[in-house]
Amino acid sequence: MGQPVERESGAAAPSELPPGQRLQRGWPVTHYGPVPKFRPERWEFRVFGATADGEKRCWNHEEFTALPYTTVVADLHCVTKFSMLGAEWGGIPARTILELAPPADGVTHVMVWAEYGFSSNLRLTDFASERTIFATHKDGELLTAEHGFPVRLVVPHLYAWKGPKWVRGVEYMTADRRGFWEERGYHNIGDPWKEQRYSYQEGPGEGPDL
Repeated sequence: MGQPVERESGAAAPSELPPGQRLQRGWPVTHYGPVPKFRPERWEFRVFGATADGEKRCWNHEEFTALPYTTVVADLHCVTKFSMLGAEWGGIPARTILELAPPADGVTHVMVWAEYGFSSNLRLTDFASERTIFATHKDGELLTAEHGFPVRLVVPHLYAWKGPKWVRGVEYMTADRRGFWEERGYHNIGDPWKEQRYSYQEGPGEGPDL
């Protein structure tokens, strides 16, 4: 498994932080609702919706954690305006899931589903980024339950809410629709470098309702 990455201490260079963000020491716990209890015998990761062969694909916890493991060093930008820089995320690349359970030709978006029916929508291009990862570890250590164990999605180039904790599956979609926070007024895309925080900021083509 991955090992912690050595990083220099000190203030972040201004260019490292998206507009409106502040450097965070440590990792605050932020989520909506209670922390789910992990039951390995009941846990499965599903890929469904518009798959290439029309079938869904499932992995139990042992099978999922046996998939090829990689690490990505990436920042985490929370819409609440804190940024955590240079964390090492270890887990299964989103591209591995796309290879093992290919989407149909017409798929443009995915919905990432998590515990309690929580969801977050992503463009397929964002999901397929080489840096998008289903993280099981941070800095060489297993995620804690509060931070998303057994798996959370990390999409480094988008705000952190686009990568849910406690992920349970991915739905392939041929048309966009809003996820949990997107239905509640947050931006449909969520690019921190463009400060895409809220739905009222959406331009033409940036939301399914436009």
